[in-house]
Amino acid sequence: MEWVAGLLFITVILVLLAGFPVAFTLGGTALIFAAAGILGGSFNEALLLGLPNRVFGIMTGETLVAVPLFVFMGVTLERARIAEELLETLTSLFGSLRGGLGISVTLVGMLLAASTGIVGATVVTMGLLSLPTMLKRGYSPEISAGTICASGTLGQIIPPSIVLVMLGDVMTTAYQQAQLEMGVFSPRTVSVGDLFAGALIPGLLLVALYIVYILAVALFRPHTMPAHQPDESDVVSFGRVIRALAPPLILIFAVLGSILTGVATPTEAAGVGGMGALVLAILRRELDIERLRDITRSTLRISSMVFLILIGASIFSLVFRGYGGDDGVRAILESLPGGVVGAVIVVMLVMFLLGFVLDFIEITFVVVPIVGPVLLAMGLDPVWLGIMIAINLQTSFLTPPFGFALFYLRGVAPQAVSTAHIYRGAVPFVAIQVFTLLIIAAFPELVTWLPARIYGS
Repeated sequence: MEWVAGLLFITVILVLLAGFPVAFTLGGTALIFAAAGILGGSFNEALLLGLPNRVFGIMTGETLVAVPLFVFMGVTLERARIAEELLETLTSLFGSLRGGLGISVTLVGMLLAASTGIVGATVVTMGLLSLPTMLKRGYSPEISAGTICASGTLGQIIPPSIVLVMLGDVMTTAYQQAQLEMGVFSPRTVSVGDLFAGALIPGLLLVALYIVYILAVALFRPHTMPAHQPDESDVVSFGRVIRALAPPLILIFAVLGSILTGVATPTEAAGVGGMGALVLAILRRELDIERLRDITRSTLRISSMVFLILIGASIFSLVFRGYGGDDGVRAILESLPGGVVGAVIVVMLVMFLLGFVLDFIEITFVVVPIVGPVLLAMGLDPVWLGIMIAINLQTSFLTPPFGFALFYLRGVAPQAVSTAHIYRGAVPFVAIQVFTLLIIAAFPELVTWLPARIYGS
């Protein structure tokens, strides 16, 4: 009955494309297939008895508590206008250099990504703040749009990232399942901290390559990124730079540093981050009762969506396995030419294409539990595989014509910036991300070295 599992997967994709809510599509479609199988005698109804335990496990999972806390941290920092002050300060600092404004946008995008971990919020915020300034200073619409979209997608890979938190939870389960299938009955685990450590070097490498590209464009096509003649308003003091950079950097180092050093778990660090974001908002006098109410409502809305999708994905996974879908996937991947290399290429390509139509949450909770155990059973490092998936999805979200980041910017861009401008501007940065993906594939140590140094694993 493995063909039924394939039909279930295809049906879910088609229903999602029709615009139905993700959580109810996953759970509802799976239950319909399960009911039909029970009536036809092809599905073991006893499997559904494990569903309450699965839901309870999701509700009590300590790692996933970090999700609403990181969301709260990100939304609070967004409402506190941290990005606006950072951009103004760095623009004054680098604006006189050819390409300096592009570098400023990239650095602010990196810091905002590390602070919020939310791609949509970063792209929209940077689009509203920096795009008009870049156009006013003579930057081409293409390079402006591409820089903003690319820096916004850094929220996928720069820790602490919500994507990595959820991916860490899923990869832990997949890794344990793979080890049990290989006869290892005392399975090792992979933590969110491992993924954070593994993502640090690739994330910084990606930022460095962005800046190198911007400098190259400024050198060889100077008319697209003209230098700005500074005036008295652009003079920035050392104290102003410290006041703008110190608060978010201290918060990032407190959250990320406590996780990497083992002082705190990701959940505990997320709590520190949420409280730190509140303190920053209060010190900046950007927090009142109405704004706090708005922050909590946004956090509740996003967190509820994540957990409902997770519950729906859990139901889908249960029914998919009940029809033997995991065995079918394993047989397909193991029969591919090239062995584990061919399997990784196919999985990455499928995820890349799915990233055009599905959000990272659906892919993380639906696709990874299906292919993850199979790939990990082939001997792949779970941290390396997790970072490869994260960067692959990041690339997918930036790739025309369906990249989510492009749609986010299109929604806030002025009329002077057309959709074609956004698409053409994104293409070079997509190439940079693909190049980074190939580098990591060729040199896995870029991912595995730091977790091994920190955690000794």
